[in-house]
Amino acid sequence: MKLRDYLPPENIVLDLAPPSKAILIRQLAALAAERLGLDAGEIVRVLTNRETLGSTGIGAGIAIPHANVQGLDRHFCLFARLAKPVDFEAVDDLPVDLVFLLLNPENRPDHLNILSCIARRVREEEVAAAIRRATGVQDVHSRLCPAIP
Repeated sequence: MKLRDYLPPENIVLDLAPPSKAILIRQLAALAAERLGLDAGEIVRVLTNRETLGSTGIGAGIAIPHANVQGLDRHFCLFARLAKPVDFEAVDDLPVDLVFLLLNPENRPDHLNILSCIARRVREEEVAAAIRRATGVQDVHSRLCPAIP
């Protein structure tokens, strides 16, 4: 499984500037809803419900908010690099600036493989640093989703 199978360049957003976790979730939901033709309010609701179970901030400035969405027929991934880190109640209490949104069809347990794929890739310190320095969407995409040798 490769991240490039789920994250096209057009789903990479740079320099998003939310002032809080709640607004970040609303912004991500709005972007996803626009691309998927779904209701943003429903996406906010399922993401917020998931966050009440425990923060999806995995540490080192990275968060992977995710949830199952009724009516979704395929996995949807979006990446946002924030202009300024926000408190995400992450496991290490550090604010986040690299955020992956993963929305999943209901009753599809294979999303765990995608979560694992994302976490493995971005938890590499060199990769995270390169993404933070990247100057454009294509640069970020090539760091996250390197060409298959």
